[in-house]
Amino acid sequence: MTLSNEAWRGHNTSPQLKNPAEAAALMQRVLYEVKRVVVGQDVFLERVLIALLAQGHLLIEGVPGLAKTLTVNTLAKTLNGQFSRIQFTPDLLPADLVGTRIFNQQTSEFSTVLGPVFTNLLLADEINRAPAKVQSALLEVMQERQVTIAGQTHRVPSPFLVMATQNPIETEGTYPLPEAQVDRFMMKVLIDYPTEDDEFVIVQRVIAGGTQVSGVVTLEDLQMLQAQCRHCYVDPSLVHYAVKLISATRFPERYGLEKLKGLLSFGASPRASIGLIEGARALALLRGRDYALPEDVADLVPDVLRHRLVLSYTALAEGKTPEAIIQEVMKAVPMPDKPLESNVR
Repeated sequence: MTLSNEAWRGHNTSPQLKNPAEAAALMQRVLYEVKRVVVGQDVFLERVLIALLAQGHLLIEGVPGLAKTLTVNTLAKTLNGQFSRIQFTPDLLPADLVGTRIFNQQTSEFSTVLGPVFTNLLLADEINRAPAKVQSALLEVMQERQVTIAGQTHRVPSPFLVMATQNPIETEGTYPLPEAQVDRFMMKVLIDYPTEDDEFVIVQRVIAGGTQVSGVVTLEDLQMLQAQCRHCYVDPSLVHYAVKLISATRFPERYGLEKLKGLLSFGASPRASIGLIEGARALALLRGRDYALPEDVADLVPDVLRHRLVLSYTALAEGKTPEAIIQEVMKAVPMPDKPLESNVR
């Protein structure tokens, strides 16, 4: 049974939640403030806001100089939150991330020193430059929002979001991310060079001096928006659509994609299905709705799947890309009819 839009609103009324238009306007204020510093990159900035609302982590890939670090730093300022940046290097240790126990000679006692992961926005810069032992130190905190040091559990602040960057053009001295860690990133966003017009504005802003941004929302506001995001209605047909898309990456022959069977070693995990639905709810809220549409799911499929598909040697030899395979999957799995369409005025 599908609830109407009005019935869903009545079923989920809560005094602390804003209406969808007010929530969208609040996130637009955040976006406006960030764009005072960051020029262009509209898709990237939208994905950052989706990750914030859906409480998912973001993997960012782009060549140097495309404002990846600047974006995260600026976003932290607009949210009045704590920001930490870790430059990943081959000599980094797990204790440099999560913290360690230190012996105090004066008191003859051990004390715990917490690492830079205890923040609201964590930027893991060039995460693939550290060995797997260091990368895996983020596994617990990314999944469970906590760190265990010497048998004691320490919760990280809420909200908590990891944004990691990778440089695709320089592979010397890098370590591929473990599949278990890659899967914990809700989305992987690819950043391209700005247009000529955008780059002109970038240069003009730099030579004119830096722009100061101000905090427009509080962490309490963000937590309220995250809670409201979880109240967005998702029709069961959209969940079936997401599950079928993910299933098509595991068993392509079931969806008439026999040619993909030899190109994929492993398909996406259930985290991909969850990420699609969570992201679709966040995107719907950004667009001023309290219910998701098939377009919200479809828009996020490449970002949610591209880092979860493990291509076979045959696919790599033929020059296949995850994006090309994702497009084939999306063509084979039809979108459902728009739920609630008859109730939208």
